[in-house]
Parts: sequence; structure tokens; C-alpha cells
Amino acid sequence: MDIILASSSPRRRELLASAQLNFSTLTVDIDETPYDNESPKDYIERMVATKAKAAIRQLNDLFQTNKDSFSEPLIILTSDTIGVLPDGQTVLVKPMDREHAYSMWQQMSDSIHEVWTAVQATQVALRPKLAQTPNHEQALQVVKQQQITERTEVTFIPLTAAMMSDYWDSGEPADKAGGYGIQGLGAAWVSRINGSYTNVVGLPLAQTVALIKEMR
Repeated sequence: MDIILASSSPRRRELLASAQLNFSTLTVDIDETPYDNESPKDYIERMVATKAKAAIRQLNDLFQTNKDSFSEPLIILTSDTIGVLPDGQTVLVKPMDREHAYSMWQQMSDSIHEVWTAVQATQVALRPKLAQTPNHEQALQVVKQQQITERTEVTFIPLTAAMMSDYWDSGEPADKAGGYGIQGLGAAWVSRINGSYTNVVGLPLAQTVALIKEMR
């Protein structure tokens, strides 16, 4: 069963490739703005579900233009990573600008935060859109789907204004939840973790591979 990773993240692609899985990729663009008073759990579960729906729409458009290129059923993988402060409610997302990054880092400095990653596996197959249509036009539809959420505790060292300024100027924080990359320069800020390292990078690999096996 073919796998499609619906993500533009090079880190997720590298992690999934390290599991020696064959897969293709698809980039989806959705609105990632949290709702007012939305809990972290509700937010990341909504994100992976919305990404899956967007991926299915794109694949159906592709199917209509090039039906011979399709092999199905398919497993679509979607993932979303956030940081969460100790209050369990404050979500650390990708920084909008320097000031936003500084605000998050000041709250994370010399303390523990959690990194949460939700992963959804969605199995889709071609089915008639409407049974009563004369030509029984087909489209990819959901056969089954399952979500998992992994949490990892991350402890930061005390951060100075100079450290934050230098890190922002490196360009690394801009596209990362919480504004840091543990696999890059941000590793120097991490004194310890409790849980899955790959989860902090952006995809809990062992758990994702197990999820794929369950879906096959």
C-alpha cells in the first residue's frame, strides 16, 4: 500500500526515509491559526485532520487529470508539532516575527516545556461519488483513519538576550514550532529531554511506523 507524506517539512521527510519506507510527498497549505480558547490537544488534532482533508482534495484533483497514474488504496500521513508551556494551555507555534519568538523563548528559558506531535494515518481508496450517478464517477474517499499524539518534555537552559538575538539572526527559528530546532543550533539550549527525540524534531518515528503497520 503506497504512502503519501502530506508535509513540506524536510525534517519529517528525512525521518520517514530513515525508517526505510517508500513514500511520496505532497505539500498542503492550510490556515494554522488556533481558535480562541482552543486547547492544545484540540488544536493539533484539528490540524492533522484538516491537512488530511486538504491532501485528499489535491489527490482527487490529480486523479481527475491523470487517472492512469494512480495506485490505490493509499495511506496519507499528516503531522503537526507544537510546544506547550507547563500551564498545559499555552501553545508554542511557529514564530510570526522576532518579537513573537522572544516572547516564547522568555517563557521557555530555564524551565520545562512539552513538545506534542499529532500524527494521523488516513487510508483512502477509490469509491463511486454517488451510487445513483449514471457513470459512477469515482473519487478517493476515507476507508479508515487513526490519530496518535506523542509528548516529550524538554528542559531549556537560562537564555540571555544576546543568545536569543544571535539565534534569531541565524534564520533557523522561523519555520519551527516554539522557534527552535533541536536537530540544529537550538540543541545548545536543551539541557535534557524526557521522551522521544524524533518527536521533538517533528515526527515520532517509532510510533509513526507502528501506526502505518496497523493501517496496512
